[in-house]
Amino acid sequence: MLRYLYACDLAHFPRLSRSMFADRADQFGRRLGWAVTVNPAGEERDQYDALNPLYVIWERPDGLHGGSMRFLPTTGRTMVNEHFSHVNDGHRIESPFIWECTRFCLAPGADSRVSAALALGAGELMAEMKLAHYVGVFDSRMERIYRLMGLEPAVLGRRGEGRDRVGVGLWSMDEAAFAPTLAKVGVDRATSRAWLRSSLLLGLRPSQDVLDQTA
Repeated sequence: MLRYLYACDLAHFPRLSRSMFADRADQFGRRLGWAVTVNPAGEERDQYDALNPLYVIWERPDGLHGGSMRFLPTTGRTMVNEHFSHVNDGHRIESPFIWECTRFCLAPGADSRVSAALALGAGELMAEMKLAHYVGVFDSRMERIYRLMGLEPAVLGRRGEGRDRVGVGLWSMDEAAFAPTLAKVGVDRATSRAWLRSSLLLGLRPSQDVLDQTA
């Protein structure tokens, strides 16, 4: 199932949380070779995890992480503005209707259903928060994954060559995209919405800092 968890609520799901950060270390550090920080517990975390982001997480039946993404409103601090604005010709992206999506991660052995579930979660979050777009930074290796998911971005800019090439793009998801995505996940819209509502009913809401940023 999908869970929508702010960082301040991850402590309620320790098994899910630990496995998510461990899978991030495996994907970004070991497999992709990014210069990321891995703590002594084997977890990959960065400065943006300390800003109480919202995580959309696919939880496996055994309670472990299957895949996840991290979201922050662009009215606050974001990776795209602080580290990659040069890719977008120095233009900052700041809007209450655009959130940044980062750290797209799949657990080892995850199948296409997990990617589709994360796309579904992004769409539900977009509808719930009344967002227009997500913005994100991607490298050449991720473009193939986005194509397979049917979620190619509108590219705002690119820099670099080969494996070092990075881009900044905008994603959107309209109502027509839900039906094929739901079919890939194998659930109906009522179930998908219930996953989001169950997170909200558990009181897993943003901190006041995040509410202030989106006001």
